[in-house]
Amino acid sequence: MSNILKPVVILFLGLCLSTGNLVAEQFSQDDLSWQKKMVFAAHRSNYSGTFIYQSGNYVETSRLTHLVEGGNEHERLESLDGERSEVIRRNGRVWCYQGDGKVMVARRDGARMFPALLPEQFLLLQENYKIRRGEEDRVAGYAAHSMIFMPRDKMRYSHRMWAHNESGLLLKAVVQDERDHVIEQYTFTQLSMGGDIDRKWIVQHVPEDKGVSDRVEAAGSTRALPNESGWVVYALPSGFRKITEVTRHMHGKKSPVTHLAYTDGMAGISVFIEKHEENPGAKKGLHSNGLIQVYTKILGDHLLTVIGEVPPRTVMQVADSVRNGGQKQ
Repeated sequence: MSNILKPVVILFLGLCLSTGNLVAEQFSQDDLSWQKKMVFAAHRSNYSGTFIYQSGNYVETSRLTHLVEGGNEHERLESLDGERSEVIRRNGRVWCYQGDGKVMVARRDGARMFPALLPEQFLLLQENYKIRRGEEDRVAGYAAHSMIFMPRDKMRYSHRMWAHNESGLLLKAVVQDERDHVIEQYTFTQLSMGGDIDRKWIVQHVPEDKGVSDRVEAAGSTRALPNESGWVVYALPSGFRKITEVTRHMHGKKSPVTHLAYTDGMAGISVFIEKHEENPGAKKGLHSNGLIQVYTKILGDHLLTVIGEVPPRTVMQVADSVRNGGQKQ
């Protein structure tokens, strides 16, 4: 399903990296300007369109509307398949609706969704991907540049993106494995940029609906200092960096769950550690859901789950290297 509606949320926060000399050797100033245009177009443009998300045999169609007004960024995502669902965002505040009722109000905390898939710190990607221009093409009736992101190792997937020639707005994104098989893709099939876009749905203030369940995703969560939990990943792939470490008190569980999140600028990996007794029926082993790989194992009296937008070997390597107490084994 679409990134906003996926049951597994992998956090992506902004990272900073100085790689000026490396970039200067690989790209012209025009190339860098174009890439910067791609990064910000999704946040600064007004557009409305229909896009298709495909992962394996699963296909979902959604309508996306984005407006920048009064210094605020507004976004509306409507599922066009199955039961009605809708997500409305104002800056980092998110309202989720299922059927006719509101089911959650939350903060997005830096997650990236199509078409805003590229990090603002674009230069971070240079460490882990070889980036080059592809052929010119047409997507949803618009002329488009394409960019290819080839991984520098076999621990991550390759990405290909097509952006509108004039605005830089991302029109299509494809993730491929080492055999060039498509794992996941987003593509606009119909798109209008600028012009008269419906604004009635824009959230002007935090609603106070009576009789509606209102759950804040971050409620009951406490943010930990780096390494405070004592859990360490010793075999992260090159280029992955820890972006957050939190301890969450989950509903229905006596013991907190530790969550460590990592990114290489494009892909994310999350590590969850909980007491095994809290989830004794958890399914062990490797499980795939399109782009997402999930690997679960028992580690002492803990249950360890690694979730990543990376190949199976990567999540398994990460899981096998997790230790507590700061000592390798």
